[in-house]
Amino acid sequence: MLSEVTTATADTRRGGSSFLRIAIALQTLTIFLQAVSSGLLMTSSYGATLHDVGARVMYGSTMLYVLAAVLAWRPGGGSPRPVWHASGFLVLASVQVAVGIAHVPSVHLPLGVLMFGLSVLALARPPAAGVPSGR
Repeated sequence: MLSEVTTATADTRRGGSSFLRIAIALQTLTIFLQAVSSGLLMTSSYGATLHDVGARVMYGSTMLYVLAAVLAWRPGGGSPRPVWHASGFLVLASVQVAVGIAHVPSVHLPLGVLMFGLSVLALARPPAAGVPSGR
């Protein structure tokens, strides 16, 4: 009976960890695509539309990252660190959207680079302690 509970907990952790890794990868991809669309914003007529739509998708992927971090943390009782990282990212994304709407490129562009770098680091980071990677 105890081994069944332990196996179920490990499966839940593994699934939560996989979802978390996918959410971080999606966030990293959407931030990268925002960099591409910012280049198009400066060189083409449709770049503004792509960048605007991409901003919404990026913000949604950041909210998905928060959800995935909470789901990876709660069932298995692992470290809450990924939740703090994801929440911090949501704050950065909110600031990024606000300065983008306010047309403050001197803050918007460096913050975008910072967010991409942090997202790549989160993607490269090994899974949180106590959460098996599923390998």
